[in-house]
Amino acid sequence: MGKQRIQKPDYYTQREWNRIRARERAQAKAQRNLVIIAILLLAVTAALVMGVWHFVFRSHDSGLRMPYHTENAVFGIHSGGSGMRKAIPFANGLCVTQSDVDADAVFISAAEAALFDLTQEKVVYAKNIFERRSPASITKIMTALVALQNGNMDDMVTVDDAAFDIEEGSSVCELHRGDKLTLKQLMYGMLIASGNDAAQMIAKYVGGGDINHFVDMMNQTALALGATHTHFVNAHGLTADNHYTCAYDIYLMMNAAMKYDLFMDIIQRQNYYAEYTDADGDAYAMTWESTDHYLTGEASKPSNVIIYGGKTGTTNDAGACLALISKDLYGNPFISVILHSDSKETLYPEMNQVLSLVPSSG
Repeated sequence: MGKQRIQKPDYYTQREWNRIRARERAQAKAQRNLVIIAILLLAVTAALVMGVWHFVFRSHDSGLRMPYHTENAVFGIHSGGSGMRKAIPFANGLCVTQSDVDADAVFISAAEAALFDLTQEKVVYAKNIFERRSPASITKIMTALVALQNGNMDDMVTVDDAAFDIEEGSSVCELHRGDKLTLKQLMYGMLIASGNDAAQMIAKYVGGGDINHFVDMMNQTALALGATHTHFVNAHGLTADNHYTCAYDIYLMMNAAMKYDLFMDIIQRQNYYAEYTDADGDAYAMTWESTDHYLTGEASKPSNVIIYGGKTGTTNDAGACLALISKDLYGNPFISVILHSDSKETLYPEMNQVLSLVPSSG
């Protein structure tokens, strides 16, 4: 339909009607102009808001250098489902610090020491925890973690010459060529008696017959955990060039390993009785005793903590080391680490000082 012409009422003269119509057209034009101006103002306001949001908030992102880089101490790239790699904050669910924490709370000679509150996700105490040092047999925490992630604990393993490619006089489970044990039994021997021969056989078997490949798996796992101050060259921890870690990275390893029930069962045992067969197929048995003086009763603990278990390590280069899981009287878990104490005689009194920082109330 076309526009309908409005008829002039009879009570208006033509001149009056023309003025009225002209005024109405002017008012309609003014209203249209106001609508156009309002739309333009809204568009300009929206553009200004977006500009302020981008430059005030988003512009800070450009200053972050590789915020989710794998080797960043605060952020890391963790594997997602279906083989995808998903960028998530490394600090998610972890105790995090970038420096010493309350380092004057206790006075100990050990080169590195730390106490981590797993419930509060808090670093309670930290002394030099990012300094690279030889870890001795604490290395075996990572060996156990890689085996738990990649091995079948019920598989049978036959001891071969690889078990004896270790430093003479170092700690062993006294395995013999041809002995047949399960991978699980080797895990008990490695973590309880700190058997270097058991560590060698675990590494060779889980590494598909190649110990070096297993060590590569250890380093890849360390990187995935965010343990960027760590590099391994063997599975047992005997002193070697370019084999190092730090107290904070040991916390990361222990925190990951303690999610496995088998690991937690092993580290809290004072001893373990293993039955297996020798090279002739005859029954053979060994009892492996713990190297942890808290578990054997050779060291006393503070009254405010319950010792669960852990892993020791001792070499001339590393000194006396201990990574420990304990609980307060309310059952809240803590991880404590000491690296390079002067001796086993000083290690446990110094660990007691660290454990004295565990809160006595929930």
